[in-house]
Amino acid sequence: MAADLQRPDWMGKPYYSLDCYLKQTFGEKIYRLSLDGGFSCPNRDGTLGTRGCSFCSAGGSGDFAADRSCSVTEQLSQAKERIAGKTNARRFIAYFQAYTNTYADISYLRTVFSEALRPDDIVALSIATRADCLPDEVLMLLCELRDTYQKPVWIELGVQSSFDASLRHIRSGFTYADCEQAIMRLHNVDIPVIAHLILGLPGETQTQMQQSIARLCSLPVTGLKLQLLHILKDTDLAAEYGRDPFPVFSEEDYCQFIVTCIEHIPPHIVLHRITGDGPKRLLLAPLWSGNKKHVLNRIHAIFRERNTWQGKYAAHENVIAKL
Repeated sequence: MAADLQRPDWMGKPYYSLDCYLKQTFGEKIYRLSLDGGFSCPNRDGTLGTRGCSFCSAGGSGDFAADRSCSVTEQLSQAKERIAGKTNARRFIAYFQAYTNTYADISYLRTVFSEALRPDDIVALSIATRADCLPDEVLMLLCELRDTYQKPVWIELGVQSSFDASLRHIRSGFTYADCEQAIMRLHNVDIPVIAHLILGLPGETQTQMQQSIARLCSLPVTGLKLQLLHILKDTDLAAEYGRDPFPVFSEEDYCQFIVTCIEHIPPHIVLHRITGDGPKRLLLAPLWSGNKKHVLNRIHAIFRERNTWQGKYAAHENVIAKL
């Protein structure tokens, strides 16, 4: 069956990368600018907890974001200056990355998101948040911003796992059912969802990780961000790892595993990330992940060795599922 399938054309890559999607959509390379809107998180401000998820660093997953003491306009300008020597990109995505970026008064959200969308060279707004911070008024605002500025507005939803035991272990404060509900509510108002999953959480098997991917692929998500678990200094996960080290992926095992996962992901789903590299100053394990270019080269080599691509087996599975 698989031998009869045709590999789609993703600009030379064996999977539907974000770079390919952006070039197809906007006709040129688009660069993402990470911003810090000064947000907190219910898992840090005392509502649910004060230490965040166990894997979360002090930067709240925004370790690469800009300085929150600066305005959004200043952050955008500084970010463009930083990348000026690395890329010839002329248009950008404003990405609110640090902490929970819908966890604030609606008037504040409207102000900072509008400031980010206003410049002509910003083509889209991407907002990282969690399932329990998307009340109806926030969904209405997202639609308002999209319609007012005539630019895409995306939600990057931190799902992390489809297993509630894992979510409790990392102290997320929400359930997978909360995530499913949030995805459907966003879909119903035409707000694209990019779902984040962490591969390698303590106690999860590779089969469970594949199940999490399959469950999300059965929902109306437009993109996936597959993040290798990073153990970062000064996190509760680092303390757990120090007391009783749990298994982490070797480089070869991860590269082989991610290719297997991607073979089963439907080809229309954009892969925003397939590995990840934590800040080197904070990274405790796995140290090999710090060389992101080397990891990606090995993943691409495995695709060639296997003569495989994203979704090679997904169509066959969908046919079987409907029988």
